[in-house]
Amino acid sequence: MCGPALNETPYMPSRSPLYTLFDIRDNARFAQEWTVGYTAESFGSDRRIFYAVTRCLEIISEASRRLPAEMRDRHPELPWRAIMDVGNVYRHEYDNVSEDAVWRTVQQRLAPLLAFVEDEIGRLPSAGHPDPG
Repeated sequence: MCGPALNETPYMPSRSPLYTLFDIRDNARFAQEWTVGYTAESFGSDRRIFYAVTRCLEIISEASRRLPAEMRDRHPELPWRAIMDVGNVYRHEYDNVSEDAVWRTVQQRLAPLLAFVEDEIGRLPSAGHPDPG
């Protein structure tokens, strides 16, 4: 028989909200770490860092879609629709991604998102789920 059996899932099963929060947290931290020492101008001229940071933001965007709606609803101060939608820009309009917009996102938008993540991690039971960070 070729391919997966009918009762097997050909893709990864959904991850728990806790692991999704870890993904958001870790990628936000990577983006922040990797931009230390850069200015907006030098960031835009380092293609490897720009691509790596853009990938972090893409992962954050996708992971935010996987969060339960009630978790997002507890934090209306965050622009969830924009966070979830921007991944489509990174994937499908990659030629229009502005270095300046990515820089501003890292510098201005990740701290509030990290505060949300830490708050929600604190609310969830972590038994059996070691923190990879």
